[in-house]
Amino acid sequence: MDYAWFLFDFVGRINRARFWLALLIIACWMMFLSALAVGSAKIFGSGAVHEFGFGTSNIFRMIDPTAYPSAFETVRSGSPASVDYFIPLSFYAIGTPLFLWVYFATSIKRLHDRNKSAWWMIPFFVVPGLFDQFDDRLPNSYPFLVLSLAAAMLWLWGVIEMCFLKGTAGPNRYGADPVAQRASRERTRTTSRWDQQNELELIPHNARPASPATGAHVKRGHE
Repeated sequence: MDYAWFLFDFVGRINRARFWLALLIIACWMMFLSALAVGSAKIFGSGAVHEFGFGTSNIFRMIDPTAYPSAFETVRSGSPASVDYFIPLSFYAIGTPLFLWVYFATSIKRLHDRNKSAWWMIPFFVVPGLFDQFDDRLPNSYPFLVLSLAAAMLWLWGVIEMCFLKGTAGPNRYGADPVAQRASRERTRTTSRWDQQNELELIPHNARPASPATGAHVKRGHE
C-alpha cells in the first residue's frame, strides 16, 4: 500500500477498513508523542506535566483568543513555570497540524467513497468542534439546547457515514471502487500464478519408448 497517498493525499477513495486503520495510526502517533512530551518534561525538571494528550479541542483552541495570553505571558516572563507551558506548546505545535492533516486527508477520501464532497467535513467536524470549544460561553437557554442537540446529531451522523456505512458500489465521480479494485487485483494475482502440478506431467520410463527423454514434460497445449 502507498502510505504517502493513504495518509497525506486528498484525492481518491478509501473503504471503511482503511479509514479505521488511519484512526488507529493517528491514535498510536498521539500516544507516542504524549509519552515523549511527559518524558521531556521529566528530563527538563517540569513538575507540572504529569500527563499529556491530543484531542479535537486542541485543534479548535488554536482559533480561540482566550487560550493564548496567559501561556505566552508566562513563557515570555522566563519564570520557572515557563517550562510547564513551553513543553506542551512545543508538542502541540508539532503534533496538531500533523494529526489534522492526516485526519482530513483520510476522512475526505472516505467521504469520496460515500460519493460526498470534502465540504461535508464542515457539518461533520468543524461545526461540532467549534460548538464544543465555545459552548461554555453561550447562555443557557432553549436556543442553546437546540444548537447543542444539532451539533451532537451532526457529529453522530458524520461518525456513522465515515466509520460504518459502505461506499458506493462501482466507480463514482471520485474514482474507482477500492473494494472492487482489491478484489480484481486478488483475482489477477491468483490466475497469473503458474501451477506447476497442472503444467507438468510425469512420464514413466516405459510409457513412451520412442521418446528421446523421460521424466517431467510440459503438457501439450501449454508449450
